[in-house]
Amino acid sequence: MRALFKKVARSIAGREIDQLRRTADDAAASREIIARLDRELGTLLRGTNSAAAPEVPSNPLLDDRFSQLNHELVMLRREMQILARTLTLPAPELWDQGTRVKPASAPPMGVLPNSTLCRQSEMETDWYAFWAYRMAHTPRYHRKLWEFVFIAQVLYERGQLAPGKHGLGFGVGKEPLAALFASYGAAVTGTDMPYEGAVEAGWATHNQHAAGKAQMRYPTVCSEELFETNVAFETFDMTQTPGPYRDLDFCWSSCALEHLGSIDAGLTFIERSIDCLKPGGVAVHTTEFNLTSNDETIESGGTVLFRKRDFEAVVARLEAAGHHVAPLDLRPGAQPVERYVDMAPYRDEPHLRLALLGYATTSMGLIVTRKR
Repeated sequence: MRALFKKVARSIAGREIDQLRRTADDAAASREIIARLDRELGTLLRGTNSAAAPEVPSNPLLDDRFSQLNHELVMLRREMQILARTLTLPAPELWDQGTRVKPASAPPMGVLPNSTLCRQSEMETDWYAFWAYRMAHTPRYHRKLWEFVFIAQVLYERGQLAPGKHGLGFGVGKEPLAALFASYGAAVTGTDMPYEGAVEAGWATHNQHAAGKAQMRYPTVCSEELFETNVAFETFDMTQTPGPYRDLDFCWSSCALEHLGSIDAGLTFIERSIDCLKPGGVAVHTTEFNLTSNDETIESGGTVLFRKRDFEAVVARLEAAGHHVAPLDLRPGAQPVERYVDMAPYRDEPHLRLALLGYATTSMGLIVTRKR
């Protein structure tokens, strides 16, 4: 059995890496090969670490050889990743100084009518640059910045960032959105999971958790006076949504709902978040989108990857309940920078798509308006 693992691993790696070299000039083909190889090697690694009963009695010599095989599989994966990064990274002049687009004097209206994927074309607009600078960021090719910009632009053009509006953020961590929205006069409550849970999940140790209002403070984004007046913080478990929250004008989450344990839990959260809104209120959520497959995916665990069919299912339920969902536009872009699939350890830029748990993934933004 162990010899078979080694033979299969070498066969997979040798065959696919040779093919990758031959098709390095075709980023789309390379991306498919990379994702498939990573999944197959990952399957082998999980197999070697399986708790299933061994086919032969354990002995020190076999155990040592088995550990060596596992190490070789890990090395094969690392070598494949290095090769893939080298062969597919776009020319530096396309991305190494950010988008190099001058910001608009004010955001336009009507530029985000659809629920959509993170795309290079949107990053090269003046409104993307506007919001990036408003959040004290240089406009660059990074999907997390795209998520922040997407949420801000969606709420702005739907009239939600204004005095008298009340909003709720889920799993806010240390993102600048609460401060940004407060700077426009909206009253916002940021929420995050209890500290003990954040420590257990690793969010607190990786500096991605808000334990209080201080973590949402960005003086370059929002004045102290407006921040103190318009921003509040509360501890809240997203799986208990809607909880005490009702009759709000808007709510949002940025790459949080994929960490609720399962595909079903994430979709349920989306539906229940609508219960927090008043009629005509707007919910906007960003999360992981599986670019590799509409069938195979990661359905449970610390991070799940949503497929096209998962969004189609939740949209059907939301519309059946009378809510309006901005049409799904799930066409992946094909420009040079966005065709690059980043691999761990991830780059600061470009980072629109990444290899995650054996799949190519990017960010997706969903927009829902509660029925009137």
